[in-house]
Amino acid sequence: MSQLRIHATHGFHATMTARPGKADELIDLLLSGAPTGNANCLLYLVGRSASDPNAVHVTEGWTTQEAHAENFARAQSQSLVAKIAPLVTGGAHYQDVITMGGTLRR
Repeated sequence: MSQLRIHATHGFHATMTARPGKADELIDLLLSGAPTGNANCLLYLVGRSASDPNAVHVTEGWTTQEAHAENFARAQSQSLVAKIAPLVTGGAHYQDVITMGGTLRR
C-alpha cells in the first residue's frame, strides 16, 4: 500500500442525481471523459452512493484553478457536459475540496 501526497491547489466534490435507470450511463460517460491526459489533473474519481443508486459522485484535484478552467473550456469537455445534462435531474451540487493525499492500493 502506497501513501500518496497530492499537490493540488484546487479541487471539488460534485454530486449528481441521475434520472432513474440512467446512473450506469452517467458513470460510463464520466469515466470515458476523464481528463487522464491532462498532467494538471492529479485526481479524478467517480463513485456511486451505496444508499442511493442514482447518486453519482465525482471528486477532482487540480494543480490550479486556472488549469481546471482551461480544461473545462475545451470543446471536448463541453461536449461531455452536453451529453451528461439529459441524464441528470436537478443539476449538480459542488463542494470545494482540496485533495491532500491518501492511500492507493495496487
